[in-house]
Amino acid sequence: MSTTTMQTATARWQTIKPKAIYLVIGLIAGPLVTSVAGLQVLSGTAREQTRAGVVELQAVICAAQARTEVADTSKLEWTARTDLAKKWAVMPGATTADPAVASTCAGKLAS
Repeated sequence: MSTTTMQTATARWQTIKPKAIYLVIGLIAGPLVTSVAGLQVLSGTAREQTRAGVVELQAVICAAQARTEVADTSKLEWTARTDLAKKWAVMPGATTADPAVASTCAGKLAS
């Protein structure tokens, strides 16, 4: 490599160097800052929120179906409400009731 080529490359690097440093800092700091600020949703959190939404929706369906069988479910004892919720918490296509759905449904039947 000749001296002029080396000088040209060095001069070019000196003009690009600050931008390269800022890029590296941004690539490292960006995800950290957005994570601390709560702007990212992690996959585990998204799965938990989705699961909670599905359980809530199925519990609403369960409570509506249970109220067709017993009009005023709030007067039932705890065990009767739980048994009624377990009966109606079995969703179409399932063979057993999801315990989370049954529990949430029983809570809805209490009010």
